Amino acid sequence: MAENRYFQKALSDFMFEAACGGAIRHLADSGYTVRQIEKQLDYPAPYARIQKTVWEHLFARGILLKERPGSGLRREKAAYVKEYDSFGKASFRRVVVHEEEGNAVDWKEPVPYSGVRTAEMFLQVLGKWTAENGEKDAYASLDFGLMTGEPGKYEAALAALPEGPREYVSGLPWEIIRVYHKLDARIMEILAYLYEAELYQGECCFTGTKSILRLE
Repeated sequence: MAENRYFQKALSDFMFEAACGGAIRHLADSGYTVRQIEKQLDYPAPYARIQKTVWEHLFARGILLKERPGSGLRREKAAYVKEYDSFGKASFRRVVVHEEEGNAVDWKEPVPYSGVRTAEMFLQVLGKWTAENGEKDAYASLDFGLMTGEPGKYEAALAALPEGPREYVSGLPWEIIRVYHKLDARIMEILAYLYEAELYQGECCFTGTKSILRLE
């Protein structure tokens, strides 16, 4: 019975992947939110399934990390391979497509920042830091998953964001851990509004110069 359940799940995963897995990842790479992806798909898919696919894809691409960048941890990408036994019975086997060796970074002492709490001023500060330290491989810590454990805090964070950034954040199935997100324009905007609302404490990490801006 357990084997049959495993097979049914593997078959469901395989059919989902064939029908819309690639489209979901392509739309995520193009900047679509989970809600926008749901509306674009020709093949109807459960919202939670789209969330999970996008979440895993962001980690596979290194857009999201579960540790501070430069921790030296390995990242792996997996896939399911369809196989047949001697009787023609199909099964699916999880295989690691490739592994990437993480590079350890010897970080400098973090630089604290607790300046004026306006979104505009904060964006200027981040812009200055990215100009001086490089935007490539820059990450910001996000604690949305941890916020869900504090009554009202996650909802307050969402309320502080404009519609577009709020839809991006609310569409991801945050785990109850701190994660690090590539410091792109969308994340910079999210940090600015949260910092203005006194709802952000974290760090921006620039691996190129081994520098950390700590926001308090």
